[in-house]
Amino acid sequence: MNYLIYIILGIIQGFSEPLPISSSGHIYLFKNIFNTNMFNDLNFEIVANFGSFLAILFIFRKEIIDLITAFFKYIFDKKNRSQYKNKFKYCWLIVISTIPVGIVGIIFKDLIEAKLNNNMYFLGIAFLVTALLLFLIRNKDGQKKDEDITIKDAIIIGLLQMITILPGISRSGTVLVACLIVGMSRKTALKYTFILYFPISIATMLLGVSDLVSANTLTTLAIPYLLGLISALIVTYFTYKWLTELVRKGKLWKFSIYCVFLALFIFIYFR
Repeated sequence: MNYLIYIILGIIQGFSEPLPISSSGHIYLFKNIFNTNMFNDLNFEIVANFGSFLAILFIFRKEIIDLITAFFKYIFDKKNRSQYKNKFKYCWLIVISTIPVGIVGIIFKDLIEAKLNNNMYFLGIAFLVTALLLFLIRNKDGQKKDEDITIKDAIIIGLLQMITILPGISRSGTVLVACLIVGMSRKTALKYTFILYFPISIATMLLGVSDLVSANTLTTLAIPYLLGLISALIVTYFTYKWLTELVRKGKLWKFSIYCVFLALFIFIYFR
């Protein structure tokens, strides 16, 4: 039964991480519906997130290698620097977009968690905000490609991303919305959203890795954790492929309907 539950948790993580429906909001919801230690296992959240991280890293492996290579070649290969300029700039734009949410997360994350502890009505409102954002950009499709993104665009995306530290506000959804608002094409917006996922995810995992290593339950739960990680990895991979198709067709608004129904469920269930 423990194995099955951890597999299910991994599936929930894998399904909700790439989609614009807030994985943190779903975990928060399940914690309050099923009041068990498994749903309060922060170490497992780190493991499941790592599964999603590996899946998205595999999908974007060529882009990541290309960006890192171009970044260092721009610095050290002065003769051919011009051909690496756009990708070097792209790397810095990702850094710029990461800084605001990093600062807010460090300063306010614990305070927010304390204030919102078991506040399910706020979670419902957060899902409604996500629904509204997704609905507002339902017909958006700009022209900007990777090389057209500006520092101003990166700052706007970074500022909007700050609200995603709230459970129920989807990170991928909010960043996709921000990218489309500044005029990116859907393809460019999807890439920027998930390249931006890596620094945030790495920072989150590094902050929690010491707790994971020192956990007394790590050895006894090694197999359930592994099953959850594999589940999250596989489901994340295929869910991202599905998301790509929905973004291409401009069908993100369908997730706004899901978020509305989820919010209504929360308001009724926890009234």
